[in-house]
Formats: sequence, structure tokens, C-alpha cells
Amino acid sequence: MKSFLQCLAIATLAAFCVCGAQAAESQKIRVMLVTGGHGFEQKQFFQLFETNSEIAVRAVEHTNMATWLKAPAANNYDVIVLYDMGLEISDEMKNDFIARLKDGKGLVVLHHAICSYQKWPEYRRIVGGRYYLDRDVVDGVQKEPSSYQHGRHFEIHVADPIHPVTDGVHDFEIHDETYKGFDCTEDVHPLLTTDDPESSKVIAWSKTYEKARVVFIQSGHDHTAWDNPNYQRLVRQAIRWTFNGGSQSSH
Repeated sequence: MKSFLQCLAIATLAAFCVCGAQAAESQKIRVMLVTGGHGFEQKQFFQLFETNSEIAVRAVEHTNMATWLKAPAANNYDVIVLYDMGLEISDEMKNDFIARLKDGKGLVVLHHAICSYQKWPEYRRIVGGRYYLDRDVVDGVQKEPSSYQHGRHFEIHVADPIHPVTDGVHDFEIHDETYKGFDCTEDVHPLLTTDDPESSKVIAWSKTYEKARVVFIQSGHDHTAWDNPNYQRLVRQAIRWTFNGGSQSSH
């Protein structure tokens, strides 16, 4: 009898642990992480997300993104993180992308993902800005090609220290690639700025689009940025804030 009770206790404890683990996993923020169209250090980049205990990550190649934007597949994630660079997008994919934002899916756009879909004006409105690969005209205004500089060491200033994305982050230095000449729309809320002469002034912002909360962070070219604790915190808190958005207030 004693042996039976011991076995029963062990089985009950094991079941409890399994249920507890499943419950903890179900409480994680489910992230669809989209990459492709631009080279990057894969191992170090994915580690940035795998070490985030708050999230469960599903890595998706840009070429498969259209499938995951469909309504049934979208039930498997809460936040979309873009680190891809896609230039072509079908009308069907555009509609599905917007539909997911209307559902309240969070959107975090990192680094070169601001370059995507140059010929789709709505993407600029969704993200809150655009890096121009070529000369263009937007709302009657001539836009010259944007530029970039590898290996810049510069200081980043926190524009809004009380925003949930920048909470606990203070002005810091980073070694990263800068973008210059990209624009941001009037509805963005600046989060980070820099005075580096090879960069645009505002380099991170928050906004809303339909029911979605959106965050853009310009930094993040390679491991020198990803290893920076401040960058790690910004990405982690951007995911958390966009997930908690839904139809709530934007700023």
C-alpha cells in the first residue's frame, strides 16, 4: 500500500508539473518572426528571441509569409515581427496583412524591414515611414534615395522615457548601421533619437494602424546591436506593448 501511495504521489506530481508547464507555455506571447530577402547572422539573431522567456517564436521565411497571414493560420500568433525585406506583394497578401492588423495583431518592424514594398503606399502608412531605395514622389514631394553607413558608433537618446517600450532604458551608445534620409509620418510617436550626422533624427517610434499597435526600431543590423542589453530590452518591451494593444489607446 505504501509503495502504491508513493507511486500515486509521484504520478500526481508529474501530472501537475506537466500541466504547469503547459499553462506557462500557453501564457507566452506567440510571435511570428519573418525573415528573408536580406542577409543576416542567423544564429545570433534568432538567439535574441529564443532567450526571451516571455515569448514562443515561430520563424517564417518571407516567401511563406502569405500562407501565415491567412485567417486560419493567424490563430497561431499574437504579434508579427518583421526582419525581412520583401519588394513584391500581391493584392491578396496586402488584404490579408491589413486584415490581421484590423484583428489587433501587434506589429514590430526592425531595421531593414522599413525598406519593404516600395511600390505599396499603404505599407508606409502601416509602418509610419519608409527607407527609399530609389528616387520617388510621395504626396507631391520629391524623395531622394536614402543612405546607410555600416559600423557607426553613436549615442541614442530616449525621446520618451515613460513609454512602455522605453521603460528602464536610458541614453546609451551602440555600434550599428545607421540609416539617413528615411522619413516618418506625422502620426508617429518618437521613442528614440540620435544626433549622429549619418542618421536621420528619429530612429524608433510607436503608432497605431487600425486595431494594431506598431513599433519601428531602426537599429539591429548585426550582433553588435543584438548583444547590446538596451537593444534587447527595447525589442522585448516592443513585443510586449504591441501584444497588449488590441483596440486600446496608441500611446
